[in-house]
Amino acid sequence: MVRLAGREPQGSLYRFFKSKPEYSLPILGARPKVANQHTLPRILLIDDTPETAELLSFALRDRGYEVSAEGYTTSLNELIREQRADALVLNLTTWDMSEWLFDSVREDAGHRELPVVIISDTPEKAEPKLRERKAQRVLLVAKPFTGGQVAQALAQLLE
Repeated sequence: MVRLAGREPQGSLYRFFKSKPEYSLPILGARPKVANQHTLPRILLIDDTPETAELLSFALRDRGYEVSAEGYTTSLNELIREQRADALVLNLTTWDMSEWLFDSVREDAGHRELPVVIISDTPEKAEPKLRERKAQRVLLVAKPFTGGQVAQALAQLLE
């Protein structure tokens, strides 16, 4: 809290919320709900481009998600457990990399129902492969994409 010359901040909203500690400032926009006990949905973002990971993390945090970003990894299931992720976002250079990680997640009994958003530059290749697998709780977002599209896909999966 900023104080000016030793004085309390002024304003009717400040006085209202200060006098009523059970209230908090209103948050604009609906936040997705999840089954876990924490407030914000936890998203694990796997992205092999650090700049894109940073921008997408910012966009998702701005829309009410707690985001942990990692590069390509072969220990994804351990990361999901450590982060207690509510959903996974895969944004990798090639569909083959995303496909391999998606399959490894679904092979883990504890993650078969984990919501997954796959960002792909070849959705025409990815969609038939996911249909062959009868993949559940997964949505594709085509490149180029916006943070809003990914957030919308996450909200839909986390309903």
